Parts: sequence; C-alpha cells; structure tokens
Amino acid sequence: MIVVDYRDQRPLYEQVRDAYRRQILAGLLEPGTEMPSVRSLAAQLSVNPNTIQRAYHALEADGCICSVKGKGSFVSYNPEASQARKNELLAAFDETVQELLLIGVDPESLIERINGGGSRD
Repeated sequence: MIVVDYRDQRPLYEQVRDAYRRQILAGLLEPGTEMPSVRSLAAQLSVNPNTIQRAYHALEADGCICSVKGKGSFVSYNPEASQARKNELLAAFDETVQELLLIGVDPESLIERINGGGSRD
C-alpha cells in the first residue's frame, strides 16, 4: 500500500516513486508483478494520473519496472539498480558519519548505535 503525505516537501511523484522503489529493492514486489494501472493508483491516492505516470517513468528509468504497451507496467528487478541504491545509501551514510564526527559525536557511540545498542536521543 502506497501512501502520500501532502505535508512532505517532496513532489508527490517522488513519494510514489520512492515508495515503490523501496518495495521493489527490498524484494516485497517480485519480478513480473503487475503494477496498478495509472488510473487506478491515481484514484486510490486521489492524485492526478499525470503524477503516477511521472512516477512510473522515473521507476522505468531506474530499471525498477518495465512498461508493455497495451498490457501495463511490471516489476523488473534489476540487480544493478539495487547495487546502485546501496552505493547511494552508503555514500550518504559516510557523509553523515563525517558530519557527526566533525560536530564531536563520539565514534564509540556511533558504533553502538549501528549495532542497535545506542540511545536514540
């Protein structure tokens, strides 16, 4: 189930794209799974069909789905896309860790947090 947050600063199409991308890369949507039609998903989310079309185009560009004319859009899991996303997240993680260290966060507390034992304040 995809949910959009109208208070989120990101455009709606990005929210839809990101939600499906996470589900696909996590294996929650199997390769070959048919995506909801543009019109049905637009109606379900109460958004303009162009918003869903834009999200689907972005997912197709990412290699997460493929569209078949007259048939619909289908999940097309792409291991390279998964690896690219992992690389993006690791780069963001590295940048965040560097910032935390620069502002004086103790490296041991970061390690504890990564291992699940650190405080969340």
